[in-house]
Amino acid sequence: MKLQLSATLFAAGLALAACQPTPQGQTALGAAFGAAGGFALSELVDANPEWTAVAVLGGAAAGAVVAQNQATRECAYADGRGGYYVARC
Repeated sequence: MKLQLSATLFAAGLALAACQPTPQGQTALGAAFGAAGGFALSELVDANPEWTAVAVLGGAAAGAVVAQNQATRECAYADGRGGYYVARC
């Protein structure tokens, strides 16, 4: 049942991808895909509910960051002193 739910959410996200041209929409869609990926991974390893929640939240955060980077075309680079700077990819 959980696999069917994950597959349905993934298919719905793909269908909505063409309808989200704004940066905010891309960020939201990235967060949704990341959350779905985190959920799928936690189900694959049969994680307990607490770790499933952590995986979903972590996946959502990572997905949102990746989507924002694609929208702005900026990447973070290490500066060699323990910090970073942002520049065009």
